[in-house]
Formats: sequence, structure tokens, C-alpha cells
Amino acid sequence: MSTGEPKRTVRRSLLTDDGERIAAQLLQPTAAGTQPPEVGAIVVHGFSGSVDKPINYRVIERLSRSIPVIAFDMRGHGASSGECTLGDREVNDVAAAVSWARSRGWSRIVVVGFSMGAAVVVRYAGTVGGVAGVVSVSGPAFWNYRGTRVMRRLHFGVENPMGRQFVRRVMKTRVIEPPWPKPWPVSPFQAAAEIAPTPFLVVHGTEDQYFPLEHPRGLIHSAERGAVARQVPNYEPQLWLRDFGHAEATISDGLLDAISGWCLSCAVPAPVRPSH
Repeated sequence: MSTGEPKRTVRRSLLTDDGERIAAQLLQPTAAGTQPPEVGAIVVHGFSGSVDKPINYRVIERLSRSIPVIAFDMRGHGASSGECTLGDREVNDVAAAVSWARSRGWSRIVVVGFSMGAAVVVRYAGTVGGVAGVVSVSGPAFWNYRGTRVMRRLHFGVENPMGRQFVRRVMKTRVIEPPWPKPWPVSPFQAAAEIAPTPFLVVHGTEDQYFPLEHPRGLIHSAERGAVARQVPNYEPQLWLRDFGHAEATISDGLLDAISGWCLSCAVPAPVRPSH
């Protein structure tokens, strides 16, 4: 964790449209002025994360050195109410954070998610929209993925009572009981097809033990095909494959700085999204 919080930190409890209380923080660069930022980032942690956990706080503190950041505990995590829905209703948590950012006068908002949080921001951008940019770090493209050992263990942990007790007590995460709603919610892969013309950056580690490279490539492919289908010209989502493992635990400060630089580039408006 950083040796000290940024000098300008604001804490807030946000109310979602479906009635959950979300613990959020605003971190601003120490040199930030009093005017609303031209562009700011909303950062969404992964499964079992929390703003105040050292792994997660390092990420948001680093990003906030150059760009204002709103971060929050997703439902079922940390100081927030409710139960984790594994990327489904967490879209409402992002919406509450976006509403807070807009109430503070933020003109352009980039949503940045890690792992499960990446699935959430991609789904938000594709189903709700209205953001200036989207960054998926170590995120899945497909629901119910069990192709790696760690994901099989995670599914075991959330699909049976003993596993959920372990997740609650040891990982400090409250998870809904199965089954998921039918039909399943829109997947990140499906949502990515609706993102254009919003700038889209997919960052993934070549050593990721959770989601192999078919996931980031699938997101990019879906975004490109969606842009073609909806006649968005010259749309080029970016894929950064880098030498790291999974999400907040292994991402380097240098890569975080590059992501914050990409977010700042979203101060330039994207073309208007075509209507269906």
C-alpha cells in the first residue's frame, strides 16, 4: 500500500437503483485544481477485492497520481451491502458511481475494470453506454468459463454451501446462491459488440492463470464485428498483451501509468454511436 493516501480523498455511500449501499471513494491528484476534471476514471475491482485491500488500493492510488479516480466496493464486498452476483447486477453499482461523477461535474468518464470488474465495465459500456472510454484488464469474455484449474476452484467455491461459507469467511465476499437467472445476463462478449464508437482498450497478461488469450481476443473480435455490423467506420479497439499474470495482483506500476495515459487520451470525444 502507498505510505499515505492522496491529499484529496472523499468517501461517500452511494445508493443503487436496486437499493444497495455502495461504499465509494474519490481520489484526486494532489495537484488537481478546483475545477471539475476534463476526464476521470471509475475503477472496479475483481472478485473478493475491496478499495481498502492493499492489492486494490495500490492500483487506484497509482492511477490517481495523474487522473481523478472514483473506486468502490462492489455489492457483497468490503463495506458495501448486498451479495455479489458475479458480474450481473454489479452494473448498477457502476451506474451509481457514474451518477456521482456526473454530479461532481465530470465531463468525460472512463470505466476501468479488473477481472470480474472488467466484465462489469464492458457490460456497462455495451448495455448502458454514455462513457468516454472502456478498459478491460484481465477480464473474461464468456460466462461460466471453467477451462483453467483456478476457475474450476472458483466455481466450486460459489456453487455449493460449504464453498460459499469459505468465500464469506476467508475471502470476505458474500455471494448469491445459484442458480443464475435464465436466460443468462448479457455476457461481456455480447456487450463488447455494442461498444463502438467508444474507445475500447483490452489489457491482458500473457501469464494469466484465470483466463487464456481466447478471452481478450474474443472481446476485441466482438467489438470489431459489432462496429462493422453497425457501420461505425475506422473503429480500432486496442489489445495490449503484456508480460504479467492476473489483474491487480501482478500488474506493474509502469503498465498502470500507461493505462492512465490512455484514459487521459479519451478527453477527445468519440463519434456519436449510431442508432439501431
